Amino acid sequence: MKIVVTGCAGFIGANFSNYWLDSHSQDTVIGIDCLTYAANIPALSKLKNRERFRFYKANICDKQAVEQIFLAESPDALINFAAESHVDNSIENSRIFVETNVLGTQTLLDLCLKHGIKRFHQVSTDEVYGDLPLDSEDAFTEASLLSPSSPYSASKAAADLLVLSYYKTHGLSVSISRSANNYGKYQHREKLIPKAIRCALHNESIPIYGNGSNIRDWIHVEDHCRAIEKIVCNAASGSIYNVGGSAMLSNITLVKEILALMNKPQSLIAFVADRKGHDRKYALNCNKLICELDWRPEVSFSDGLAETVEWYTMNE
Repeated sequence: MKIVVTGCAGFIGANFSNYWLDSHSQDTVIGIDCLTYAANIPALSKLKNRERFRFYKANICDKQAVEQIFLAESPDALINFAAESHVDNSIENSRIFVETNVLGTQTLLDLCLKHGIKRFHQVSTDEVYGDLPLDSEDAFTEASLLSPSSPYSASKAAADLLVLSYYKTHGLSVSISRSANNYGKYQHREKLIPKAIRCALHNESIPIYGNGSNIRDWIHVEDHCRAIEKIVCNAASGSIYNVGGSAMLSNITLVKEILALMNKPQSLIAFVADRKGHDRKYALNCNKLICELDWRPEVSFSDGLAETVEWYTMNE
């Protein structure tokens, strides 16, 4: 098959492109990325050197440019990683989030419908569900109401609904995955784990919002890639799956674990004013993915975090 991967120069998109090429020796990956500030050029350069990978610089909002790629490549499936994803940036200026995450998704859906793409997969986020109280024992299921808190998560929720509408209205074969926080190599330095590692390497203060009690579920990017593969290859059209790592930690606990791995003092932690509308806790029930598609996370958080710290230390 020919698989289009939008956002191929981003953190998860780059890891997924490599994973798919490694796992599907007869397939070709068609990478599309407009190379914003979040693009990882070293990761993309390595991809460009691989056989069965072809790269096109294009914005997913540019219908004409993307259609030219479709006409040149005749792809079979599309996996949409392309998105603006930094919550703080969405609070400051939400327009680019609506343009990329909603209108860009619409452009891709229209072209997939027009050109007979066999599967459109939308990579979404657990943030579309909103948050839970810190002391809650509940977890979001795929049937939970969407209640996004930030302009970023609102744009992703809107895109999810748009994807489902193309399935219900047009019969387009679609699927959606809603993932917990990812970690691993090639993540942008603005994200919590790489930021904490980078600051610790230079003995700089590590900023933590509020008192650091906000809880997140963490999943290694390779486990996320395997989950998407399972969904794209096996899930029924119109399906939604939660993808979590079963590693629930508060932000302060996570940063302390990073400092311990790096033999750095906790005095580097600096609490800063809390983010507007900061979600308290995310928790995902992944039983549907486990039971229907026989997927489970394979990378333990302790091993994955140690590996990630080592990678960023060697590849700063």
